[in-house]
Amino acid sequence: MAGDFSDFFYASQDGLRLHARVYGGADAAGWPVVCLPGLTRNARDFHEFALHLSSEAPQPRRVVAFDYRGRGQSDYDPDSSHYNVGVEAGDVLAGLAALGIEQAAFIGTSRGGLIIHVLGALKPAMLKAIVLNDIGPVIDVEGLAHIRNYLDPAPKPKTFAEAVEAQRRVHGTDFPTLTDADWARMVAAICRETEAGWVPDFDPALVETLAGVDFSKPLPDFWAQFDALAAIPLLAIRGANSKLLSVATLGEMRGRHPGMESITVEGQGHAPFLETGGLPGKIAAFLDRVENQVKQK
Repeated sequence: MAGDFSDFFYASQDGLRLHARVYGGADAAGWPVVCLPGLTRNARDFHEFALHLSSEAPQPRRVVAFDYRGRGQSDYDPDSSHYNVGVEAGDVLAGLAALGIEQAAFIGTSRGGLIIHVLGALKPAMLKAIVLNDIGPVIDVEGLAHIRNYLDPAPKPKTFAEAVEAQRRVHGTDFPTLTDADWARMVAAICRETEAGWVPDFDPALVETLAGVDFSKPLPDFWAQFDALAAIPLLAIRGANSKLLSVATLGEMRGRHPGMESITVEGQGHAPFLETGGLPGKIAAFLDRVENQVKQK
């Protein structure tokens, strides 16, 4: 136990040792919340946000934040082809089964939102509410190309201060409202210190999964999977400067899911920091509201 959370380890179906952070107790009255990070991110991304939901919100909740295979404290996969949303969705299901969680609210940042689309197809009854953080059924090619460009080659700053400055250089234009504390928190979440310097906390082979993408063509969409989520309460969050989730896609999402709520976060790009901009309170209020509506039916 690390004071605010406990580390939970479990086995994937193919024998990898995978990790999640668990905040709050299993006796929390509200729906548990499952947090799924972006492509190269990990459970630490959600730390401040998870603390709010598990201990500071009016309705405290149990929160589980996952490290996918190849990220954070989870084992790297010797076969990089397994770094895909289908396999990762299966890993999340295995973790939830090991924790005894049968239903939950799901919060997905970027790739985590795509995994939610897959979970909706595999286990629709498991999803009680959904928050999509800067992701939708259509991924703009420009945004994915931007991610590939800053991941390869990833810099190896020698000091923490250099690592913070490196992130500012890459992302500062899209995130003009972030404070020094925000940038420091970001680096602490996504990097780890080694003898070679501060390096991204993921398997370098993960970058290879973007090598075969043809950035001159539209990417496959997830509209069929999104439409299957129409009966589930949904909150979509978009960074005003996002290159991955367009205004047009957000508008079509709203048209296909009439009950969908949305928040645009000014001064942030892909993907908004969930612990900033009043988002913890807004997301907690959304979860409380939709859970109460379900209970009253």
